[in-house]
Amino acid sequence: MGVQANLLLGDFDPDSGVADKFRKILESWSDLALRIRCFESRQASGANGRGWPELVDDHQPDSIILVLGQPVLSQEHSLLRWLQERAIQVPILVVAKAAFPEQLLELLGRGVTDFLTPPFDPIEVRARIQRYLHGSRREDELVEGLKVKLGLKKLVGQSPKFVNEIRKIPAFAETGVNVLISGETGTGKELCARAIHYLSPRSSGPFVPVNCGAIPAELVENELFGHERSAYTGATSASEGLVNEAEGGTLFLDEIDSLPMMAQVKLLRFLQEKEYRRLGSSRIRKSNVRIVAATGLTPEEAVQHQRIRRDLYYRLNILTLHLPPLRERSEDISLLARHFLTKYAWEFGKPNATLSMDAMQVLNLSDWPGNVRELEHVIERSVVIAADGVIRASDLQFPGRFEAPRIESFQEAKARVVTCFERKYIQNLLVASKGNISQAARAAGKNRRAFWELIRKHRIDVDRFRTESLS
Repeated sequence: MGVQANLLLGDFDPDSGVADKFRKILESWSDLALRIRCFESRQASGANGRGWPELVDDHQPDSIILVLGQPVLSQEHSLLRWLQERAIQVPILVVAKAAFPEQLLELLGRGVTDFLTPPFDPIEVRARIQRYLHGSRREDELVEGLKVKLGLKKLVGQSPKFVNEIRKIPAFAETGVNVLISGETGTGKELCARAIHYLSPRSSGPFVPVNCGAIPAELVENELFGHERSAYTGATSASEGLVNEAEGGTLFLDEIDSLPMMAQVKLLRFLQEKEYRRLGSSRIRKSNVRIVAATGLTPEEAVQHQRIRRDLYYRLNILTLHLPPLRERSEDISLLARHFLTKYAWEFGKPNATLSMDAMQVLNLSDWPGNVRELEHVIERSVVIAADGVIRASDLQFPGRFEAPRIESFQEAKARVVTCFERKYIQNLLVASKGNISQAARAAGKNRRAFWELIRKHRIDVDRFRTESLS
């Protein structure tokens, strides 16, 4: 199907040659009838004496492509400001020789639609350009579409920490850039990955989740990239592999810090080249797959403890989401509990099920080590157990714990928090003073006797700090 369209190509990194390569790809599509107007930033007075505003007005582009270097040039900033002020609604694609994560969010916030880095896959470039030329969607329409399909409707919460992360998803989804999601188990990392996929241009393609921790170390390469028939003993037929299964869509690598280091080397090469070989094959295959990875550690911790290779971390750490644990978004516990209550009440034929006040108090007092997933399972069990549809504190079961959290009075809760603070504070002082009580007491502003009484009250072994300082 022929397409007639005006493209405006702005080269803000003329010495790199990236714009020329990109233009040649565009010009190779004779069936699309694209009219391409090029402009270099070093043309100080603009093309034929005109600048960006005049070119946009004259050319009336259906899409704008910006080839940027590092750092982002001021001309590009002024252009985006001008486009925003004039409310010109055309898709804007940024093409750059290297990814610059500290600036990507700013670009997306200024109205940039998508982001590409070389090497360019002509098929992927064509798919994106054609999508842009069929019209752009507004952000609120994108979010609503995501809710209908799967994503944000299941990401329940109102706490600022949570909402600030979830707000990034529509912008992240529109790009083809790798995403790294961090957060404790049960915080919703796979839900976020699915949301990114179903809001993205790849939504019609497959979403393939992989739990890296569940794959034996010796089978990782085989699982990801597949094998040819007779590649090894017992390989009676060929296997496509998960990368091929996710072709045109998204491959979600959960618990990526569980991958063996050798497998991480293979993955790094795949991310860099978008090429791979099946076991037992000499043929190099091209891949059109977006990677979304997740780790239960913070990315920095994963690198520090040598769970993720540093070079792989830099390749994945372009766009990041960090999902806070439920204990850091306690204001969402009631909201989530009612959400799961509604879900399971209808599922188990108890549409009038309710949570009593004492049950809600117990839920709010729990520290939720299993996060949202644990809360969901507690509510699910409670709906089944509650005989008359009213869930009471006695109906709440916390597997792995001896008892449910006890409801405390104000004085009890305050005493517990103060005790915890005192113990931690004293231990920190002893660490800093290497077990020297007099020095620690002076730092606390207390006399030595009073400080020693606090040490005895909390049963702190001072010798342990002295031993640690000598080791």
